[in-house]
Amino acid sequence: MDSNLEILAQMKQLGFSEYEAKAYLALLGDYPLSGYALSKASGIPRSRIYEVLNNLIAKHAVLEEHREKTPLYYPVAPDLLVERMKQEYAGIFDQFSAVADRLYQADAEDDRMLVVQGRSRIIELLNQLIGGAGHRIALSVWGDELSELKPRLDEALARGVKLRGICLGEGNPYQDLVSHRRMGRYRSEKKQRFMAAVIDGTHTVSGIVSRGAESKVTWTRDEGFTAVSEDYIVHDLVVNLYAASLDGADLARYEAFADQVHDYYFHYKEAGSWERHK
Repeated sequence: MDSNLEILAQMKQLGFSEYEAKAYLALLGDYPLSGYALSKASGIPRSRIYEVLNNLIAKHAVLEEHREKTPLYYPVAPDLLVERMKQEYAGIFDQFSAVADRLYQADAEDDRMLVVQGRSRIIELLNQLIGGAGHRIALSVWGDELSELKPRLDEALARGVKLRGICLGEGNPYQDLVSHRRMGRYRSEKKQRFMAAVIDGTHTVSGIVSRGAESKVTWTRDEGFTAVSEDYIVHDLVVNLYAASLDGADLARYEAFADQVHDYYFHYKEAGSWERHK
């Protein structure tokens, strides 16, 4: 994106109209200017320029100097404008938070389940939840999704939040996410990328994230669903960490036993082949 278009879009996100943003940017390049000269420099119609300037003066973005009959206009220095806006928005956020927290009555037991569709929306939701995490994030996640969560995860870790869980596939940058040990078999059996995330033992997001716009997850604060999701993540941790503690013949016996239990459950093979391990 062209840099001028980019900053124009950013100013609109900060609450400036398109004409206000164009007028301010034009003044940065050449000042002081009369209203007439600014209209020509910015492409803003003369019939609108003084309305736009009055709005910018009200926003403390422009200063007006009266010189005989023709007022001249100066831009407020960008660093001063940015600092003032930061302070203003900080105050707004503080007030909003105080009022909203009083109004919002979250049920201690909320069993509603919301379906979120579309991979980009799912990633956005996860990043928002991670951004609000207070003490623990538990994940069972593929490296494909982990790369898009990493900036927010790094911020959470920097403020003391603990990370636990399993990473499937490649691209695991975290010591506290255990890489799944048997991806060959996992990929042969699972044709989709599943994920589960539990934030502070409260918010749970679980579902399929490999179908692009058709990806779907369930987002809930249901206590039972959350407990099952955490048990699933912990079980995977136990299995993978225990396997990592073995070597040689012990590891081979353990993996063979795990295969037998797997076949017993999924393929309904007779239990006799592993009853000996009782």
